[in-house]
Amino acid sequence: MAIHLTKESKVLVQGMTGGEGMKHTRRMLAAGTNVVGGVNPRKAGRTVDFGDRALPVFGSVADGMQSTDADVTVVFVPPAFAKAAVIEAADAGIGLTVVITEGIPVHDSVAFTAYARARVTRVIGPDCPGLITPGQSNAGIIPADIAKPGPIGLVSKSGTLTYQLMHELRDIGFSTCVGIGGDPVVGTTHIDCLAAFQDDPDTGLIVLIGEIGGDAEERAAAYIRDHVTKPVVAYVAGFTAPEGGRTMGHAGAIVSGSLGTARAKKEALEAAGAEVGRTPTGTAKLVRARLEHSDVTHSRRTMTVGVNDGSVTS
Repeated sequence: MAIHLTKESKVLVQGMTGGEGMKHTRRMLAAGTNVVGGVNPRKAGRTVDFGDRALPVFGSVADGMQSTDADVTVVFVPPAFAKAAVIEAADAGIGLTVVITEGIPVHDSVAFTAYARARVTRVIGPDCPGLITPGQSNAGIIPADIAKPGPIGLVSKSGTLTYQLMHELRDIGFSTCVGIGGDPVVGTTHIDCLAAFQDDPDTGLIVLIGEIGGDAEERAAAYIRDHVTKPVVAYVAGFTAPEGGRTMGHAGAIVSGSLGTARAKKEALEAAGAEVGRTPTGTAKLVRARLEHSDVTHSRRTMTVGVNDGSVTS
């Protein structure tokens, strides 16, 4: 089992004929992803050779779905064309659209995420690394060789921290890892993934990675308190970031006064019953300890949260 992406998923790549699209299509194929074609209206009818496999290029997502029964599309188009690409995918009725593109104007993201939601198309991203179900499928840019299948479900705002936690816990393995992106507006939230992991029988423990800015982590803490029975280990990045409206890294990682600080998120998570860790490496150690000392499938709800504030409690 997994969430959102399995070995049966058939994947289109919007922008496959561009440099980034070709590079990551090749990597997705090497990971075992069932990529069935690309989309570029200017190159429709051509094929692209990927060594042992040649993939067709379709003029639209609808054409690709009609020919291949694709149910996932990965978007590598430039920012100016991302809104149109997502709307096209939603109009075609595809189930999952993974938007890797960064630098998309916020008003475009607001428009296409709402449009897709109304048409029951899930959007992951924008400005995200995608998602991977190790051993089954990889839709995006997450390295496929840093994790194996296992009981941990991971949801993260940060691509880099996704990779680090996957690498540090690679011997244990993951059900699915989802990078939701760090923009102010994203199509899939921490809560969406928490709900999916809670319902997935093969996910025994959930790792949640957050960062400064917004209130997503506070809302996730409330959801965990009320709805999640599986153990959750989380990490919040940016505790030492300066306040005063400065953007740090992601477009959504901006602190305004006391709102969006790592301290505020830490307090919200602690109020929901969280323990507080220190670093990504320390958080990985807490995951190991929890797995060693509990039945992750049937344990009562507990939470361990890592925040890089220089202190550890256990």
